[in-house]
Amino acid sequence: MKIRSAEILISAVKPAQYPEDINQPEIAMAGRSNVGKSSTINMLLNRRKLARTSSSPGKTQTLNFYGINDEFRLVDLPGYGYAKVSKSAKATWGNMMETYLSGRENLVAVFLLVDIRHKPTAQDKQMYEWIKHFGFQGIVIATKSDKISRGQRQKHLSIIKKELEMEADDILIPVSAQNRDGKEHVWSLIEELFRVNDYEVRED
Repeated sequence: MKIRSAEILISAVKPAQYPEDINQPEIAMAGRSNVGKSSTINMLLNRRKLARTSSSPGKTQTLNFYGINDEFRLVDLPGYGYAKVSKSAKATWGNMMETYLSGRENLVAVFLLVDIRHKPTAQDKQMYEWIKHFGFQGIVIATKSDKISRGQRQKHLSIIKKELEMEADDILIPVSAQNRDGKEHVWSLIEELFRVNDYEVRED
């Protein structure tokens, strides 16, 4: 996928604020606050600071819509799992995500990002179940793959598969925002998702 343009369109908290054009497909990214979602988005889009990274986990409190090539969108969902966030804020984020996941017609897929170094948490498992509940294929991006040796990688991936109870046709891709491992695999998957959902998106 050649990225010709990428920009933040809007940070939304309710459907009335979502981009109106539902003819453009969307891919959403979910994960814990410190899993590296912003870094992964920046890596995929060849941008350094488009998605804001923060040293304060839990900062992303909105649905951030990024317009790509004026043809499709990536959506950064609010991070979860940060202890210092209030219960009321967590409830608000949960409702925000449920509203988006259950009602967005042009949402093609939801990628769950987990840290390859650690077992998925109870909240990761809940999010994965949620994704499957809303009818999406199970797709997991294992971030920070550069932090472990290649010899240990398969062991960690097997743990993730087991803990999330991934099925045979679910997809697990290790990536690294640092050395860009897995980038082409992710884009190939996104292009295939667009094709099977009958969206025409330029790939060159």
